[in-house]
Amino acid sequence: MAQKPTAKKSVAEDPRYAQALQSYEAGLRAMQEHKFDKAKPHFQKVLTGPSKELSDRANVHLNTCNQHLERFTATQFKTSEEHFDYAVSLMNVGDYVTAREHLEKLLKQTPKADYVVYGLAALDCLTGHVEDSLKRLDEALRLNPQLRFQARNDSDFQNLAEDPRFTELLYPDPGAELGSGGDFRVDESA
Repeated sequence: MAQKPTAKKSVAEDPRYAQALQSYEAGLRAMQEHKFDKAKPHFQKVLTGPSKELSDRANVHLNTCNQHLERFTATQFKTSEEHFDYAVSLMNVGDYVTAREHLEKLLKQTPKADYVVYGLAALDCLTGHVEDSLKRLDEALRLNPQLRFQARNDSDFQNLAEDPRFTELLYPDPGAELGSGGDFRVDESA
C-alpha cells in the first residue's frame, strides 16, 4: 500500500502533468463561460500531455467546443427576416459590434428593406450615434410610414425622446403635405 501514495506523489510532482491540469482547468472555465474559441487551445495542449485519462477527457470537451464553434460560424439564415431577428437578438444582449456587422451585411443584400434600415437606426441610437440614427430613421419612415407607430413606443430610441427632430419624424404636421402640393387655394374674390 505504500507504493500508491508514491505513485500519486510522482504524478503530482510531474511538471508536465501539472501544466496539462492547469490547461484543462482553464479550458473548462472558458467552456463554462461559453467562450469555446478560448477553451479550444487549452484542451489541445492537454492532448499532448502525459496523462491518458486527462487527454481523453480533454478530447471530449474539445469535440464539444468544435461543435459549438461550427454552429456559430456556419450560421445559415433561410430568409433575410431570420437574419434580421438574429441581429436584433445580438442587440438585445449588448453585442452591438456583431449586430452592426450583420445588419450592414443585410443592408447590402436587401437595400430597400425598411426593417433593416429601421434596425440600423435603433442600433445607431443605442450606440450614441444620434445624427446617423435620425437619418436612418427618416429613410426607414420613407420606405414604410407605418414604422412611425413602432418607433413611438420603441425603447431603443429613448435617447432621442427629447430631441425635437425625432418628434418631427414621428409626429409630422398633417397639413404640411397639403400646403406644399399647391392644390389648396383660397378664394379671395368673395
